[in-house]
Amino acid sequence: MASLAISVVFLTTTTQAAEVPPDAGAVSFSKDIAPILQQKCVTCHGPDKSKGHFQLHTFEAMNKPGESKEAPLISGQAQASKIYRLLIAKDPDDRMPQKDDPLPAPQIALIERWITEGARFDGADPKSALASLTTDVKHPEPPEVYSRPVPIAALAFQPDGQLLAAGGYHEVTLWNPTNGTLVQRLKNMEQQTSALAYSPDGQWLATAGGTPGRSGETKLVDVRNGFVARLVARTSDVLLALAFSPDGQTLAVGGADNVIRILAVPSGQEERRIEQHADWVTSLAYSPDATKLASASRDKTARLFDPGTGELEETYTGHTQPLFGVGFASGGTVLVSGGRDKTLHVWQAKEAKKSFEISGFDLGVWRLLMHSNDVFTASTDRLVRQHRLGAKQAELIRTFQGHRDVVYALAYHVSSQRLASAGYDGEVRIWNMADGRLLTEFIAAPGR
Repeated sequence: MASLAISVVFLTTTTQAAEVPPDAGAVSFSKDIAPILQQKCVTCHGPDKSKGHFQLHTFEAMNKPGESKEAPLISGQAQASKIYRLLIAKDPDDRMPQKDDPLPAPQIALIERWITEGARFDGADPKSALASLTTDVKHPEPPEVYSRPVPIAALAFQPDGQLLAAGGYHEVTLWNPTNGTLVQRLKNMEQQTSALAYSPDGQWLATAGGTPGRSGETKLVDVRNGFVARLVARTSDVLLALAFSPDGQTLAVGGADNVIRILAVPSGQEERRIEQHADWVTSLAYSPDATKLASASRDKTARLFDPGTGELEETYTGHTQPLFGVGFASGGTVLVSGGRDKTLHVWQAKEAKKSFEISGFDLGVWRLLMHSNDVFTASTDRLVRQHRLGAKQAELIRTFQGHRDVVYALAYHVSSQRLASAGYDGEVRIWNMADGRLLTEFIAAPGR
């Protein structure tokens, strides 16, 4: 597979950006124009891909001419602005966006009004990504009743064990893990949810996801206030990984823009940004003492950072394929990482030296979860495995069988000794860790 599977298995939908009626006053770039450009234009005219040598992922960039040398925006003159002329071009080879439907007439009219009114920028920093300017976007309603299951890429147990959160399609669903009954639906989420994490005190449920190539969101859901969600970060591509610090005061977020963001909780204020990886950040984990932050990436490396400063401390380069999981063993001096190369590597935090490998996987590992010295893995071969680390090797404790498709998500609840797993076919399985027995199974799609 050429890209991370959980980013391509969901249905593709197109959401319309907010439209402002003609009598609504001055057009806001941040609220009205940026969401349209982010959704329909940045994929082909962003930092990673710039057709015609033109970029518009920031307001500053969209004012610089591309290879045509024509001014993209001329204040007060829509017809003279290259951007507007391309939006209304009759020739489909010239019209933007190409290989897509034309923008709806109300959106084109909105852009025309904005340019005519002076093409003003109303954000804090013209160098900021458009995605960071947009406010909380209203997402489509999920189906009332699902005609078919959707892949589950993320699971998380509430700290008291009473609820299991599962990623869905424009929603996160909450389930009773004892009998598999639906408890609540948290709507207005991005197209897919790639990661879920509860804060240590159980007050916050963090969600991360997005629409590949278009947008990413992190939301904090206030559990004690009736599961009210609010946006704390918005990016130009899907977000894939989350990790709360042990004290719950910060949240690390990573994704397909190759960036790690450390956000304050609950304000969402970005405390620092780490840009060390050359490809998607797929997994994050804090050490038990919070002095280190580990990351795994599609660039085939795992890295260790000082979360307080963002400084890179170590880089592990022993893998030959993209990585999708990393975690600290008990004590925080040993790490485990794994991915597409069908092995787990156990290595020392000090100097990133490999201790040994764990083999026996028929296909790649998509999710890795650590509890003390136990390593739980979800794999493309439809199996969930539990290994226990020793000083020089690992023992295979148990293999959980029964999933009928690729397993993408894992969650573990310590006090009740329950392990949850889910995958492509939408089936969630709850296992008893004492004896490996299956406790319950259900499809995490309302109405199924």
